[in-house]
Amino acid sequence: MYISKSQRIGLLVAAAVTGAVAATPLTAQAADSEKCYGVSAAGKNDCATATSSCAGTSKMDRDPHAFIAVPAGTCAKIAGGSLTPMK
Repeated sequence: MYISKSQRIGLLVAAAVTGAVAATPLTAQAADSEKCYGVSAAGKNDCATATSSCAGTSKMDRDPHAFIAVPAGTCAKIAGGSLTPMK
């Protein structure tokens, strides 16, 4: 299979971007944000929950175990938001 020079450059750029994104620590976001439980839409959660396996897989709106990252101090202002998983 022949890969042109422009295709090789494109693949290298894509690999570099993917590597840079993968190397970015998730805790960098946590410094100025907080987990807000019970406010995400179905399929829009940021991480795994007790009932879903990974980000973006919650099955219902306002899942009490699913969270999204919001700017620090915002969760308490959102109706139904909680800084801890709900029961």
